[in-house]
Amino acid sequence: MEITTQILLNLLIAFVYMLLTESWNVVVFAIGYAMGFVIIFLMRRFFPVPFYGRKIIAIVKLFMLFIVELFKSTVVVALLVTRPKLNIQPGIFRSETILKTDLEITLLSALMTLTPGSVIMEIDPRAGVMFIHAMDASDYRNNITKTMRKFENAIIEVMR
Repeated sequence: MEITTQILLNLLIAFVYMLLTESWNVVVFAIGYAMGFVIIFLMRRFFPVPFYGRKIIAIVKLFMLFIVELFKSTVVVALLVTRPKLNIQPGIFRSETILKTDLEITLLSALMTLTPGSVIMEIDPRAGVMFIHAMDASDYRNNITKTMRKFENAIIEVMR
């Protein structure tokens, strides 16, 4: 029994609730889904896999982390670009990743590339190495590495 079974069971509970109330609208469905969510949470010890609400929370945390990092890096890049004298030193550096699967590495590289100031140029998935181009390599290396570690931890929480 997988997590998808829990989701399907929750949907079934929501539809049964809609049938019992004889009202077919989104609000009644949402109430039924919330009730099913609570029922499945209370019955979580009877399932062989962890409660699927944990994955939802992990996905929301990853999304919020991305939004925060996107905002922070956008502000930093905007401040660097709007200076009267552009004082940056672009560069490429090598960084290792702890992620193993192709999906995890792809998600990390997409999240890192979407944040301004850094671009993943090349990936060696066997060695777990990424080559990253930074807009200002002197200052960004530590910041990008910290951001990358935060993303890696959040991706591991979502995927495993």
